[in-house]
Formats: sequence, structure tokens, C-alpha cells
Amino acid sequence: MQPTNRLAHETSPYLLQHAHNPVDWYPWGPEAIERARSEDRPLFLSVGYSACHWCHVMERESFENPAIAALMNELFVNIKVDREERPDLDELYMQAVQLFSGGHGGWPMSVFLTPALEPFFGGTYFPPADRHGMPGFPTILRFAAGAYRDRPADVQHTTEQVVAALRGMTSLTPDPEAPGLETIETAMEALQRTFDPLAGGFGGAPKFPPAMSLSLCLRAHARTGAAEPLRIAAHTLRRMARGGIHDQLGGGFHRYATDARWLIPHFEKMLYDNALLCRTYVEAWQVTRDPLFRSVAEDTIAYLLREMRTPDGAFAAAQDADTNGVEGQTFVWTPDEIAAVLGAEPARIVCRYYGVEPHGNFEHGTSVLSVPDEPEVVAGLLALPLAELTRTIDAARMRLLQARQERPAPARDDKVIVAWNGLTIAALAIAGRVFGHRPALEAARAAAAFILDRMGSGPLFRTFKDGRTKGLGFLDDHAALVRGLLELYEATCERRWLDAATALDTVLEAEFEDPESGGFFYTGTRHEELLARSRQPFDNATPSGNALHAGNLARLAALTGNGAYGDRAEGVFRLCAPLLRQAPSGMAEMLCGLDFRRGPVAEVVVSGGGAAREAFWRAVHEPFAPRKVVAGWPESGGPAALELLTNREAAPGTAQVYVCRQFTCQAPVTDAAGVRAALETAGVLRPAP
Repeated sequence: MQPTNRLAHETSPYLLQHAHNPVDWYPWGPEAIERARSEDRPLFLSVGYSACHWCHVMERESFENPAIAALMNELFVNIKVDREERPDLDELYMQAVQLFSGGHGGWPMSVFLTPALEPFFGGTYFPPADRHGMPGFPTILRFAAGAYRDRPADVQHTTEQVVAALRGMTSLTPDPEAPGLETIETAMEALQRTFDPLAGGFGGAPKFPPAMSLSLCLRAHARTGAAEPLRIAAHTLRRMARGGIHDQLGGGFHRYATDARWLIPHFEKMLYDNALLCRTYVEAWQVTRDPLFRSVAEDTIAYLLREMRTPDGAFAAAQDADTNGVEGQTFVWTPDEIAAVLGAEPARIVCRYYGVEPHGNFEHGTSVLSVPDEPEVVAGLLALPLAELTRTIDAARMRLLQARQERPAPARDDKVIVAWNGLTIAALAIAGRVFGHRPALEAARAAAAFILDRMGSGPLFRTFKDGRTKGLGFLDDHAALVRGLLELYEATCERRWLDAATALDTVLEAEFEDPESGGFFYTGTRHEELLARSRQPFDNATPSGNALHAGNLARLAALTGNGAYGDRAEGVFRLCAPLLRQAPSGMAEMLCGLDFRRGPVAEVVVSGGGAAREAFWRAVHEPFAPRKVVAGWPESGGPAALELLTNREAAPGTAQVYVCRQFTCQAPVTDAAGVRAALETAGVLRPAP
């Protein structure tokens, strides 16, 4: 019979994966910490997440090994943490690991702590035995335990230095001068220096999808008309769309590419990546009208609605990189497998189109599907009309996806994380209003309603799974949900979403805001007090909570006319001004908010109903004019309750648009064709070339 440890009582899929290890695991909490203190025993902290390939490897090699588990149980109190449930712990101790390793980090994260929770040694993945000059995990265990037991003065010296460094990282001094548009120019210069002109993206392998930086590029182009930011964004988005990082059959994106060409992915799929990339592809379509960008955005939406929705209408966190312990097994193909589904002649065409060769481009002769050549080139090489090639590929995609869905599927992490759902709600709302995509909009409504109804009315909870909420929400949970609610309001004009956003901002101000320095702490007043209280000013895989909410406050100021919101946004920008000037390319989301705040900003009112409203709606939302807010009445009618709408309701049976700046409006536009000109006059849309 398999052993069962304390993790069996948790809801996290990652912790439950370890519930039958012979390791005497504890979840993070007072029981483990008190045992370490009462027995004067060091702690081993292991942090990972359910879709992490190397986390699974270390589990199979070490945590399921009875001899290694016995050594862990003898020497340490062992704690397992899901980084998605406790990003505060993950960030704090990852900074410590990076200090130990000279800047390197990753998952699984392995940290050794004193009973006072002070880190004295750490790393990431360790093999089960010494090899290739790398110490094995048993060697590391004995070294760390011996240091704690035999060299307490050295351990104390190390922890004092590390804790001082961690606290120093959280200290920010606001700049009396708020940053201006020059910081965006500096960021663009930095991005241009690292841009890969061949494959797109920034830097070399591995390559992560840079959604926030590309959205910033699109805003820089929209503001100045400069060609280079648009070239960077469009080229990168096209190359990613054609690469193996993009699921060519099922839509959506894998976590990152292991190479510089976007070909071979690390196969896990994260909700946040797909939300952020969906937004950016919609924006790129607005700028360029390139049908590829719309197709990718809509395929990503289809993936999210098909594979990531939970029975409650929210969205699951991730899909695993592995299937049956083999990375990517669900997603890769051989020519024979394709021929078995399609037949010989269609398979020949499809293999050429998707770059599937007999020897493969991945492991064991398998291939990751990509589009290495333009369709026009492939059609020419195959002596086919382009239209016939397109029909063949479209039909094959459907059949191959259906066949793939009969394969074993990677595990899905079903927990609902508020922050990632907030980003998804925002992306779906944007796509819904820009494309007129009703299913996306309905999905955004359902997810927002579920979170508001089930995940807290004061401070939010962080996660929901199996009918249970867990953990207080962090800054990014509240800020990302406010972002989603604001985008949903602008997509529907339903007052419920704006009211919920302002109510959540009140919670956020009370729980997270620093009244002395401005900006926000990552943890709230009710969270556990750790060695240092982070602010998380930089974007990571997801946008910084400070960046998200600075943008939210700027939008609320424009929607409501309440200058207090704008003042608080300026407090975030001043707090982060030194960092924005030193490393602006690491703060792309905050620069997107700064671009909005520095204006000019248009307040747009859509008034009226019927077919005319639909035409106005498209005219308002289809152009890429990111420095605008949109208000109005929902299709079903309802009270205005917003100063911007006062005395601006259209006569029955008619529709019109007001374009305003600082609540002073141009004459109402009564013809949808005139909306673009009004936006150009307001300075938020560049004249068409």
C-alpha cells in the first residue's frame, strides 16, 4: 500500500501529486514550523507547480526513492509548497536562491531554512546521485544538515546577509518627479537592442512569449507612428504563430520555446500566457488588420473555452507538460501517424506544410508541428493552388485535432486562481468587443460572476478547487480582477462590473496600499508576516500588481472624473520612477499604464440602441486607440449612475457617440463613419495613412 502523508488533505493538484511520497511532507503552516523549532531541526522547503516537468523528474528520482526520503525525514522537517497558491513565499525564497546561485533560479526550487525561516542554502533541481560535476540530492542534504549542526556561526552569518539583502530588495524611495514619456522611449531603445531580427522576440534561447513588451511596442507605434516598434511586434507575433510554441491544431500557446526559433516548446500550457497573448494578438489585429493575428486570437479563445473552463464557469490554471510521464507526448506526430488519420496524399501535403520529416524534429523521431514556410511557398513547391492548400490544411487540422483528443491528455490543474482569471476575463472582454465575439464575452461574464459570488466580498481568496476556497488573495489577484471588470464594463456597459471594480479598489486601498510611500505591497494587512514585505514592481511571467493597478486607477479616473484615482496612480509611478528609468523594459505593463495616464485620453459615450448601436459599437472598438475609455448604457437599458453619461442619452430609436476629453465633449457623432474622425480629433487615434 502506498504511504500517505499530510498533503493528502490539500486541494492543490501539485501537493496532491506528492501525497503518496515516502517523504514526511508538511504543507506550509504552523505545525511544520513549530516542530522545527521544538526539535531545533532545519527545514527543507520544496516549491513547484503541477505543470512543471522538472518538478515531476525530481519527484520520480528523489521524493519517491525510499532511501532518499528516509534521509530527508531523518535530517529535516520537509515542507512542500505550490508556488501558484503561495506566490509570496515563492518570490521571497526564489530571491534567496538567486543570491546563492549568482542569479539563477527555477523550479523545482529547493531551499534550506533555519527554524526562524531564514534561508541558508538553496538551489533548484538536484539529481538523485552525484554526476557530471553536479552534486546529487543526498550529498546536498548531508551538506546542509551538517552545516546547520556543525557550523552554526557560519549559518547565522549567511542568514543575516541574505535577510538584509532580501529586505533591501523591497525598499523603494519615491521620486518627487513623476516619470514621463521619455521612459517609454528608453524602453523601446532597450527592446530594439535585444530584438532578434530573424526569429523575433528578445535575446536567445530559451524564449518566452513577451506579450507585455509587444503590447508596449504597439502603444509606442500608436502614439508616435514610428515603424520600428510595430515591426518588432508584428514580426515576433507572426514567428510565434508559425512556431511550435503555438499549438497548430488546438490553438493556444505552450509556456516557452527551448530554442531561439520558437520551434520546440516546453509543453505546459499556462492560463496566464494564453490570456496575455490573446490580448496582444487582438491589439495587433486592430493595428494591422492582418487576418493571421485574428485567427490566432480566435483559436486561443477556442482553446480556452474548450479545454480550460471549469464546471463553475471559471478557468483552470494549467495543463501539464507531460502525458504519462513523457514530455509532449500528446502533441507530437510522426508521418505514419498523420497518414493513418488522413490517408497518404493529404498526409504528404500536411507533413510538408507542418514541417514533419521522417527523422523528426523532437525526440524519438517525432515532430512538433510548426509552419516553417509561408503558405504561398508551400503551395508553389507542391504545385497546388493556394486555395486548395488552404482547404486541405483546414480540413486536416480538424481531423488531426479530433484524433489527438482520443489520445491520453496531459493532466489539468483545475484550481481557479483569481489573478489569472482576471487576466483571462480582460482578454475575453477585449476580444468580445473588438471582434463581436459573443461566446468570449459570455465566458468573461460567467467567470467574473463566479469569482465575485464565490471567492470573497471583502479581500478575495486566492484559489478555488473542489468547492473550497483557500488562502487570502494577493495584490495581483485584486488588481487583475479589477482590470478584468473594467474591460468587461467597457465591453457591455453593465454597471455591475464597474461597481464591483470600484468596491474592490476600496478593499485594495485598505489592505495593500502604502499611504506613506505610495504604491502597493504584494501582501495585505491580513497576510502572514514574512522576512520581507515585497512590492513586486517588475513584471515576471504575469504583470506586476503595481503595474496593473496603476493602469486601473488611471482608467477609473478617466471613467469617473474622480481625480483621487489619478493621484493614487501617480503615487505608483513616482514610487517606481527610479526603476522605470533604470530598467524600463522590465516594466512593460507599467509603461502601458503610463502611456494611458500621460494622455491625451478620450472618454467615449455610446448612446442609443438597435442596429445603429451595433455600427457605432464596431466603429468605437475596432480601431486600436488604447488611450480611451468607453461608457454607455447596456443593451437591456438601465440607469446611468455615471457623470459621464448625464444628459447624453440618445432619443428612442436613434444612436450617437460623444467623444470627450476631460469631460468636455465634441458635438455628438450621429453617423458611425464619423467616429474615427472624432477619435483623431481627440488625439487618441492617428490619421489613417
